[in-house]
Amino acid sequence: QVQLVESGGGSVQAGGSLRLACAAYGYTYSLYSIHCMGWFRQAPGKEREGVASIDSDGTTTYADSVKGRFTISQDYAKNTLYLQMNSLKPEDTATYYCAADAICSRLVAGDFAYWGQGTQVTVSS
Repeated sequence: QVQLVESGGGSVQAGGSLRLACAAYGYTYSLYSIHCMGWFRQAPGKEREGVASIDSDGTTTYADSVKGRFTISQDYAKNTLYLQMNSLKPEDTATYYCAADAICSRLVAGDFAYWGQGTQVTVSS
């Protein structure tokens, strides 16, 4: 059973930074063939959108809206995924979700099988 638990959300003023973490439990890459981890976000009244993904080779993909401001990374020893968010804007306010799947194909929510519960990020102007 794959379990993903996010942490690190909170409230910050525009221009500030936050680092989200996603701890993965109950699997190893070889056992469940998880080779792709990603971050998504969903604001009230909006669809869930992809933020960034990273595959087991370290290849990263970012949404245009966060390029240059957000960095996705992974600590394999700790089975933990990170999202460093800098220069935050009010439009980054959303619930952020960690997700995992076998491969990184598209940064689309429907392509990811495993999900965390989410952590709230609020950016004030």
